[in-house]
Amino acid sequence: MNRYKVLLFYKYVKVDEPERIVNEHLNWCLSNDIKGRVFFANEGVNGTVSGLAENIEKYKSHLCSYPEFSDIWFKEDDADEHTFRKMHVRLKNEIVHGDLKDVKVEHGGKRLSPEELLNFYQEGKEFVIVDARNWYESKIGRFKNAITPPMKNFREWKKVADEDLKDYKNKTVVTYCTGGIRCEKASAYLNERGFKDVYQLDGGIVNFIKKFPDTFWEGGMFVFDERRVINPNSKEELKHIAKCHFCGKPTSYYINCHNVDCDKIIVSCHDCKEKNEYCCSDECRESKNKRKIYHG
Repeated sequence: MNRYKVLLFYKYVKVDEPERIVNEHLNWCLSNDIKGRVFFANEGVNGTVSGLAENIEKYKSHLCSYPEFSDIWFKEDDADEHTFRKMHVRLKNEIVHGDLKDVKVEHGGKRLSPEELLNFYQEGKEFVIVDARNWYESKIGRFKNAITPPMKNFREWKKVADEDLKDYKNKTVVTYCTGGIRCEKASAYLNERGFKDVYQLDGGIVNFIKKFPDTFWEGGMFVFDERRVINPNSKEELKHIAKCHFCGKPTSYYINCHNVDCDKIIVSCHDCKEKNEYCCSDECRESKNKRKIYHG
């Protein structure tokens, strides 16, 4: 039995004094051995944390004790240990930075359940499915036939919508991201730009792969913690869609180059990761400014 849990959560809701919550929340987490990242803003909360199962239950009760977050949806996963090394709580202008503060979340796309998306695929419905994540996330995993814009970050979504997706304004468009937070704003922006039939995958990839692995999700799912990747599929042909930067072997693992001056994200198998000392090139491997390698 796994002793640890990982939570992924967010909620767009008006928060009058987010700065009041920040220090209080950090102190509570430090006192209860909760680690991860939580962002508060006037528009809500966005976080992912890990801890012992009993402490995670306490955490859920603690966050829900704030009236604004009383009905927040926690997506849970099991873990063998903490998936973060530290705890960060920050005050932000946006809970996910996308230059979309002027976009109203109430204009978001219709919520599409995992069951409904499965039916879209199985029934051969004509629809366009668009990844609202960054390019390096979609490189290791994506939905079948998904459009994967080459975004470096979510701030580029307006450009993607206005230029790359403009020909789909009269199509059925489904947006997806890891847990749903980016799709709330991404789908709202599409609606505000005149797209006719827009959906957002309710609960994101996390919600879908827990219910329907080995179906229409291909590869691994990028996560922003020390696990790096979640692999939901057991079918060999669906496990990996990316290839190692060094040897070409199928893999879903990635690293940040340990040369701090580079920090490039590359797909790498575990053998090549160690052989190349977590670096992307000989030049980076010889750098004097390399971050420490953590084992375990």
